[in-house]
Amino acid sequence: MNLLIEQKGLSIAYYEMKNFSSDFNQFFKELAANNHKDWFDQNRDRYHRIIKEPFETFITVLINELMKDDPRLNVDPKSTIFRINRDIRFSKDKSPYKLNRSAAIAPNGKKSIAQGGIYIEIGPARVAVGGGAFQPEKEELQRLRKYIVNHPKEFRKAVDDEQFNHYFKEIYGKANKRLPTKELMIASQIEPLLLKKSMYYLAEESPDLVESDELLPRILEYHAAAKPLRDFIARAVS
Repeated sequence: MNLLIEQKGLSIAYYEMKNFSSDFNQFFKELAANNHKDWFDQNRDRYHRIIKEPFETFITVLINELMKDDPRLNVDPKSTIFRINRDIRFSKDKSPYKLNRSAAIAPNGKKSIAQGGIYIEIGPARVAVGGGAFQPEKEELQRLRKYIVNHPKEFRKAVDDEQFNHYFKEIYGKANKRLPTKELMIASQIEPLLLKKSMYYLAEESPDLVESDELLPRILEYHAAAKPLRDFIARAVS
């Protein structure tokens, strides 16, 4: 065990914590078939025991590991975790609960992922890891586009990075047909990613990873592989 800790460079705290059990994904599978308040209330104690508390512990350990590379991520673990409740105000699907647990660890809160954070999601559908500029504010997007125009080779080097492309297959985000300035339109002919309204990356793993000791190491691998592009975006929007 000590050799494994040394090889992975992970804190002993991770190996002292309980792994997520098979009940973690099983809970959400049952919730999918009973997605209403009565069932959730009847299973609330179970939710706290096998979902909420273990996930908070996991996020605490993950933050401690991420801080080794980026001290700005010294944030309250609870502040990074998204609510289990869905926002159903404008949705045709009125199911009240999400079928996963997710968190966004970022320097200035969940909405500041573009400044150098990480998004994770675990559940019976998938394990997902991502980052980048997801639905950035208008000013952030303007700064990012301008920075790309001024540093085109650096941006392309980050996007084409071999490690990044091994773990992340593409840059996601809906695209504009037109951009606000002639300069940007001309630049977009050379760098089409300038047309995107979001520039984020996301990778998925099997939900089997939830129960594995490799969950944390794999998340850290993805985060490390994204470093060139993550740092570029963070410099641009900060």
